[in-house]
Amino acid sequence: MMSKTEISDKVLTILAKELKRDVGSISPDNTLTEDLGLNSLDAIELVFKFEGEFDMSIPDEDMEKLKTVRDIIDYLETRQTSTA
Repeated sequence: MMSKTEISDKVLTILAKELKRDVGSISPDNTLTEDLGLNSLDAIELVFKFEGEFDMSIPDEDMEKLKTVRDIIDYLETRQTSTA
């Protein structure tokens, strides 16, 4: 099971790669749409990346609730803990 720090690092790395940004420019407090400029297509691609990286399925209704980078980290940590 990954620590919250490992999950956070992985999420930030995936976001940076997908958004073609420096990982240092993304913070857990960034909002996905306003701060990072995610559109619906970006969000779908990210879900696929997170599902593959964390070996889980993320329902659409769950993804719609995730508004910040921290929301994603907390969600993945909770899901990982509940399936362990």
